[in-house]
Amino acid sequence: MKILVINGPNLNLLGIREPDIYGKKTYSDLVDLINETARELGVDVEVFQSNHEGDIVDKIGEAYVGTDGIVINPAAYTHTSIAILDALKAVGLPAVEVHISDVGKREDFRRISYVRAACETSIVGHGLEGYAEAMKFLCDLLNKKTK
Repeated sequence: MKILVINGPNLNLLGIREPDIYGKKTYSDLVDLINETARELGVDVEVFQSNHEGDIVDKIGEAYVGTDGIVINPAAYTHTSIAILDALKAVGLPAVEVHISDVGKREDFRRISYVRAACETSIVGHGLEGYAEAMKFLCDLLNKKTK
């Protein structure tokens, strides 16, 4: 089983970007957590980050072959990108939306999520651990589909 984890704009700045909201752990810490979770679950994982919407759309399209599920934190593109929504719908892979902060308790515009319509569930406000939760959710879902 292979999971693709996609991170959108500015997540590469974790640890220095608004640490009162996102915490002090770095993007490298996040990647380590994702890789450790993959080892625990016995799955392959690919981690991708881009500050460019088109790159994210392209990566989702490439996932159509050889990927079983997607964990995605589109960051600011959550609230603006119909292109990312359409890409997720096009590939039809199970996806989980993740946000480090609780976007429902922040600015009004952050409560809008275009990608949510193409996701099995959303995990918000659980910090970096939300990624591990999302990966476990996907594995459980995919394992149920193969039985």
